[in-house]
Amino acid sequence: MSSDTWLSLLIVLVSLLLSAFFSAGETSLTAASRARLTRMQNQGHKRAGIVLRLLEGRERMIGALLLGNNVANIGASALTTSVLLAFFGDVGVLYATVVMSVVVIVFCEVLPKTAAISAPERVALAVVRPVSWVVRIFGPVLIAIERLVKWILRPFGIRVGEDQAIIAPHEEIRGTVDLLHLEGGVEKLDRDMLGGLLDLRNLTVADVMVHRTEMATVNADGPPEEIVAAALKSEYTRIPLWRNTPENIVGILHAKDLLRTIQNADGDLGRIDIMAIALPPWFVPDIRPLSEQLKAFRRRKTHFALVVDEYGEVEGLVTLEDILEEIVGDISDEHDIPVPGVRPQPDGSVNVDGSVPIRDLNRAMDWNLPDAEATTIAGLVIHEARSIPDVGQSFTFHGFRFNVLRKQRNRITALRIMPLVRKPVPLARAS
Repeated sequence: MSSDTWLSLLIVLVSLLLSAFFSAGETSLTAASRARLTRMQNQGHKRAGIVLRLLEGRERMIGALLLGNNVANIGASALTTSVLLAFFGDVGVLYATVVMSVVVIVFCEVLPKTAAISAPERVALAVVRPVSWVVRIFGPVLIAIERLVKWILRPFGIRVGEDQAIIAPHEEIRGTVDLLHLEGGVEKLDRDMLGGLLDLRNLTVADVMVHRTEMATVNADGPPEEIVAAALKSEYTRIPLWRNTPENIVGILHAKDLLRTIQNADGDLGRIDIMAIALPPWFVPDIRPLSEQLKAFRRRKTHFALVVDEYGEVEGLVTLEDILEEIVGDISDEHDIPVPGVRPQPDGSVNVDGSVPIRDLNRAMDWNLPDAEATTIAGLVIHEARSIPDVGQSFTFHGFRFNVLRKQRNRITALRIMPLVRKPVPLARAS
């Protein structure tokens, strides 16, 4: 073979190597995790910062890589065809087509892209400097190509480079976590914790509060002996005190303050002035987001607040524990009942108290009942039925069958819920 032939083959080999390089670079740079690269940049990794800067001009970077890849492939194919034509005549065109198709597909596309997708960040950091040079060299050509592409796509309603985010970053994170959970990379408890943290912005105090009908309160005008007995009987450390009507909360009795006062009175309960040791009540609006209420709890260094509606009427109470449970799940102590009001049955159904919050039921049973229109499971049934159902009535919606078991006046107190698609019943504890 002549020296020209050897030179042509050398150029073909270099072109194929460049094609493989551009293929690996395109795949790795587009698949690399920006979150991971940002963390590496914060740790002082300079190449990670270069990758992030390239990704800011994503269209230009991809254009440079595609331009380099196509120039390399076309050059290699043309030179290979000329060499094989010299050896085999006209049939060399066929040989060149077959050979280059196999070589380009296997060694310049599939192989480098497979290697790059298996470790995108590592490959991206390895190729980023040469790619940045290519982007600079092809800069003027790429600007012209970008403008041409934007002009062609504009009639179809595609705005290249404009911010057209369809989902919020919080929803994107949630979708990623859900996908990792389905693939087995994230456990249910971790998924629920991350989901609860993301939900704090969207939830209000009314979504997690204890309704006034479930509050344990004490009449402040009662004898001290009765108040002490009620405080000792209660499973809570903070007890609202009322006068005249249960909705008129005048103070909050803390069990620790009460015990300290009993000790100072030498056990003489008649000498205790309950209102003297009661803390002033703190009222918060029911529309306050949980994220803001959490900050308010930290500022005031208190864990207990009463929730009022727009008319100033007490709706319920919220505690720091209620908010934390939205993140970490049920926090039980020796006095708590695991997932109260939720009782799985052997036949796959679940008996649920009507006052159980939908979010707690979803977390405990790994269901996905909607909670936008109602807070409790009884409220969801009433919302969907558009009426107050009677005992024995059944309804089917959202993939479940709801049967009303008990009712007290206008309140649904117990339901049996049967999933239409049977799933293994988890343990009663949400974790």
